[in-house]
Amino acid sequence: MDIRRIGQNLFGEWFRLGRVFPPDVLDAVMQGVADGERRHRGELRVAIESRLPAMAVAQGLTARDRAAMLFAHLRVWDTDDNCGVLLYVLLAEHRIEIVADRGIVNRVAQDEWHAIAAHMREAFAAGRFRDGLLTGVEEAGELLATHFPGDGTPRENQLPDRPLVL
Repeated sequence: MDIRRIGQNLFGEWFRLGRVFPPDVLDAVMQGVADGERRHRGELRVAIESRLPAMAVAQGLTARDRAAMLFAHLRVWDTDDNCGVLLYVLLAEHRIEIVADRGIVNRVAQDEWHAIAAHMREAFAAGRFRDGLLTGVEEAGELLATHFPGDGTPRENQLPDRPLVL
């Protein structure tokens, strides 16, 4: 059992969720996702979670586990070309996880996703939450445009562009 993580989820900065990601930031992220999806065939979904239940943390649930659960629950895996990506932020633990579908895993090195998460983490640490989240969306969109370029024709939007706030 990780007492530090339990404490972060009980008493950490999770209560700041509405201040660091207010509606105007969520609107900007939604627009960034939509703009990116016009340039590629991928589907990007953003999920921001304030904290995990203390009991789940005590039982060993990690941010990566939770991101994988949301990836499945939100059906990010169920997209054309299997090119869905979940960008997950766990505010209480200052964790960022990026989960990519099987169509992307063989084309994009894990180090590239880690670099995106590092850029986001750097901005978040400086208190620039809007910039950090928009950077993640933009950089993920660039990777998708490189490996799954669009053909210029409008496509059906398979996943909501608005960030999910939990």
